Amino acid sequence: DVELGDSISTNGVCLTVAALPGDGYIADVSAETLTLSTLASLSPGSKLNLEKSLTLSTPLGGHFVSGHVDGIGQVLSRKRDGRSIRFEIEAPAALARYIAHKGSICVDGASLTVNAVNGSRFELNSVPHTLENSIMSGYLAGTRVNLEVDLIARYLERLLLADKAADPRANDGITLETLARLGYLRDRG
Repeated sequence: DVELGDSISTNGVCLTVAALPGDGYIADVSAETLTLSTLASLSPGSKLNLEKSLTLSTPLGGHFVSGHVDGIGQVLSRKRDGRSIRFEIEAPAALARYIAHKGSICVDGASLTVNAVNGSRFELNSVPHTLENSIMSGYLAGTRVNLEVDLIARYLERLLLADKAADPRANDGITLETLARLGYLRDRG
């Protein structure tokens, strides 16, 4: 039931259907998407996570995912943890501030819970159902993955910047000065 113009999450990247040949689809991909995602490294026959867009009549079963990939992470390790597999992944340093313990992250289009965080490294568990129905079962140390950080965390950071958000020189994110000015820090003197 896919139609021209529909959005399909492809390994977590939102792509617009431009043509429908046979049982597949064709989409245009921008240079920015190729830079921020693993799509450029795919080859014919690559396994993919595919998901149609959420509609207003669809129950939400995870966190808000837009398909706007923020960067590429790398699987550092994989180990059995009961019936699940525990993965340690390293995110780009610029994304680390958005990854929180028990927060949400999207890995190749799968909405997952962060179990531990250490700097730019984080851990997550993938349960049997997710492993059987996604490309995560093939992840090994060294696998590159598409990461989308929590949408609310990105907007919260922008809101905390307040008036500085409109200043092109203030793109360094939240600083201690910003937090103090907004009353989030106490004087420890």
